[in-house]
Amino acid sequence: MPADSLFTFIGRAWVVGIPMPALLGILILLIGHIVLNHMRFGRYVTAIGANAEGARRSGINTKAVTMKVYIISGMAAALAGMIITARLGSGSSNQGEGFELQVIAAVVLGSTSLFGGFGTIIGTLLGALSIAVIQNGLILSHISPFYTQIATGTIILLAIWLNTRILNPTRSAAKG
Repeated sequence: MPADSLFTFIGRAWVVGIPMPALLGILILLIGHIVLNHMRFGRYVTAIGANAEGARRSGINTKAVTMKVYIISGMAAALAGMIITARLGSGSSNQGEGFELQVIAAVVLGSTSLFGGFGTIIGTLLGALSIAVIQNGLILSHISPFYTQIATGTIILLAIWLNTRILNPTRSAAKG
């Protein structure tokens, strides 16, 4: 693959001083924000996340919306794979291994409820930036990379605990 091909452009190019992957990320964030907050489909997704049975009974085709969400998720994963492959200039079956923990931590830290029905694109962005800063700080502190996964897991557990105790007090009060 030539180094200056159109494929490597999405992973290595800089446009007006900004890396192309960052520009693509900003574009996807804007589209996601508009869809989630200003379109019927976004309201349907939030309703299904909060109460799938209630959404179905209110006339939302939950199977079709869920299928569309899976398709969007698959397309996003494919785009991420293309960007990282273009950035590194090679592909591997385990190239994105370990990213799933970072993604879950970013989403949960961004105050998206694991119980469904609440979450924002901006919160997820802030969660991702927080995870990146924490992991970068651990690396700059010369802490072993193996401990970054422990730190990420701890962040997830703390966020879940806060979600159940502070952000969702009715569920924790009902359990005792």
